[in-house]
Amino acid sequence: MNMAVIGAGSWGTTVASLAAANTPTTLWARRPEIVESINTHHINPDYIGGIGLSPNLRASMSLEDTVSSADIVVMAVPSQGFRHVLSEASQFIRPWVPVVSLSKGLEAGSMLRMSQVANEVLPGHPVAVLTGPNLASEISVGQPAASVVAIDDAVIATALQELFSSPTFRVYTNPDVVGCEIAGVVKNVIAIASGIAMGMGFGDNTRATLITRGLAEMTRLAVALGGQLESLAGLAGMGDLIATCSSTSSRNTTVGMRLGQGEALEDIIASTSMVAEGVRSSKSVLELAHQHGIDMPITEQVVAVCHEGKNAADALVALMSRRSRPEVK
Repeated sequence: MNMAVIGAGSWGTTVASLAAANTPTTLWARRPEIVESINTHHINPDYIGGIGLSPNLRASMSLEDTVSSADIVVMAVPSQGFRHVLSEASQFIRPWVPVVSLSKGLEAGSMLRMSQVANEVLPGHPVAVLTGPNLASEISVGQPAASVVAIDDAVIATALQELFSSPTFRVYTNPDVVGCEIAGVVKNVIAIASGIAMGMGFGDNTRATLITRGLAEMTRLAVALGGQLESLAGLAGMGDLIATCSSTSSRNTTVGMRLGQGEALEDIIASTSMVAEGVRSSKSVLELAHQHGIDMPITEQVVAVCHEGKNAADALVALMSRRSRPEVK
């Protein structure tokens, strides 16, 4: 089976290299120097340093060349460019080819998950989500990790499971696309809050509190949208939340840390080529929560800091001064 991976960032490159060990894989990149580096030297230095990629991986700047013969199309494009790039590629994708989303964000304005965007752009194509505690910097060097491929078609799920698995990367299947996808979106928002606390010098108790209450927010929203509790307690939910909130390799946590240290968001964004999905998606997450009557106080404060100019210290005070209530209803 031929696999196409669209997007040569750190995670897209890592997934493409994993897949290339199992099946012919082509990675689409915008920049000629990245294509040249992957095809000639088997590295992508701009995103995952000097780490060697599978020698079987091929890169291309042509969307048509990348997807026209693909049996599976993997989207590793940030959420705000997802629809545009998939629309460009759609004219070259054969009917019924499954689409796999790696993106953990909501589309601004529509508040759609990426699987929903893919369904709009390519109606009739099966859509899956690959998600979990997957820091590219660790997986790319072969550290043991696990992930979930979420799709409600067991045959496709099993095929994808085999294509993405490696001796150090274990892939589970899950039919709950909504729960797994919402978990991946919201954990980025909570990671910003965790990073803010770290940047302000707070320790493990504060981080554990934010992770735990963040999981509660994530679960309330996912279940309201039709997700399953079990998914939120699994790799896509708790697993990804713990990894992202605990690691300085996480771009969302790093943004939060710098905000907590007093840097302006505009300066942080301008200083990196990496996309912190939580910044962009936080407003959409909060809008979605308001639509469904879901209380998400941590998300509210992240939105206030990232989009309304609120001071990080004031946001923490606002969280801690909320009226006390039962943990379990």
